Amino acid sequence: MTTAKDIMHAGAQWIPMHETLDRAAQLMRELNVGALPIADADERLCGILTDRDIVVGCVAMGHDPAKITAGEMAQGTPRWIDAGSGVEDVLQEMEVHQIRRLPVIENKRLVGMISEADLARHLSDEQLAGWMERVYARG
Repeated sequence: MTTAKDIMHAGAQWIPMHETLDRAAQLMRELNVGALPIADADERLCGILTDRDIVVGCVAMGHDPAKITAGEMAQGTPRWIDAGSGVEDVLQEMEVHQIRRLPVIENKRLVGMISEADLARHLSDEQLAGWMERVYARG
C-alpha cells in the first residue's frame, strides 16, 4: 500500500504562531513553497498559512504584514494526515475538506506536506483527474 509518507514532500517546516506574516513570506520564498503549517509553542498544528492568506487576508485588507502574526491568520480546525495512512485516505481528507495542501504527521511531529504537485507525481492521470474534479467542482 502506498502511504502518505511515500508521496509527501519531506522536510516541511513549521512557522511558529508568533511569527509575523512578512517573516512567513520570506520563509516561503526561501523554501519555495506556497504554504506553511502553523505551530503553537508545543509544536502542535494550529493551522496552515498560505501565500494567498497573506495577500488576500492581510495586504489586500490594508494591514501591515509586519504586524500580523501567523497565529492571527489561523482559522478553523487544522487538517492533517498520519504518515502511515493510505493514499485513498489522503485523497478523501483533501476532498472532504476542500484543501490542496495537507501536513503529514508521524509520532506527533511534522514530517512533510502533500500538495497537488505531489499528487500529480504519484497518481495515475485517471486518479488525479477524478480528485481534481471532486475538489474543484465543489469550490
